[in-house]
Amino acid sequence: MKVKEIRDLTIEEIKAKLSDKQKELIDLKVKLSMKSLENPNKIKETKKDIARLFTILKEKEKEKK
Repeated sequence: MKVKEIRDLTIEEIKAKLSDKQKELIDLKVKLSMKSLENPNKIKETKKDIARLFTILKEKEKEKK
């Protein structure tokens, strides 16, 4: 996900995306442990997406106050 795409979302949409990405990360880790993950770099990308979502969520919550 690009930062610009995330900034265009509302706080509720960011929280929903964050939840989806966290579930996706869990699924990827399970697949990795079962040796059925084709692209292990996907875990790294998902972690970065989660970090971006958290950062922008915190920024938006600060602006709201």
